Amino acid sequence: MRHLTLPVLGLALVASFTTVASSDTAANEAMLKAIKARQAQMQLYAFNLGQLGAMAKGEMPYDAGLASAAAGNLAQLSNLNGAAVWPMGSDIDSLGKDVTTALPAIWQSGSDVGAKAAALRDATAAMQAAAGESLESLQGAIGAVGASCGGCHKVYRQSDS
Repeated sequence: MRHLTLPVLGLALVASFTTVASSDTAANEAMLKAIKARQAQMQLYAFNLGQLGAMAKGEMPYDAGLASAAAGNLAQLSNLNGAAVWPMGSDIDSLGKDVTTALPAIWQSGSDVGAKAAALRDATAAMQAAAGESLESLQGAIGAVGASCGGCHKVYRQSDS
């Protein structure tokens, strides 16, 4: 009986390590999916803001319909519940710069990331109201959107330099 117990214990130990490793792999995959989702959201912000910026600068003709649609997209994006795409531990220190540029300060006590998200929601709502009215209205509203984006990125994103 003793000779049978050791191999069985050995198999149980290997199985427990395999279970832990597979759960770590699943957690890592979920984390990477969350990061990719938030990066896709940022690309959508950049695409829509890029259209509005090009109109505001005169790099493309002002089109009220396109401006209204892009501003509406920004407003919708800013109102998404981001909890699932910003899990704790999905930062540059934990995962490396090849995966993310998010700084761990986002999740630290005293972080004002919630206030910065609210500022973005307010700015995109104002842009949504203004963008389709006229070029001048768009130009008047775009600065607050850019400032709210930069306000978060300057504090909570690792710079490229």
